[in-house]
Amino acid sequence: AVLMCRGKAMQDFKGPDCRFVNFKKGEAVYVYYKLIGKSTELWAGSVGSDFGYFPKDLLEINHNYSNEELELPTDETDFVCF
Repeated sequence: AVLMCRGKAMQDFKGPDCRFVNFKKGEAVYVYYKLIGKSTELWAGSVGSDFGYFPKDLLEINHNYSNEELELPTDETDFVCF
């Protein structure tokens, strides 16, 4: 995975299920994928050792690592809990 950018959580977030990553306001969030298709409002990344989806609107970007927009087409199989 390519690290795209780092941001700071602007508010607490608790995801609806295990596909999502939870974070607290002020935590550093590392963004790896910006999803296109049905879920343009979701990005995927990590907080600490947890990885998952989160709403991009909750992130204040403070450092860009990659100039390439790494966009992944999403389909139903991407959104499955194991």
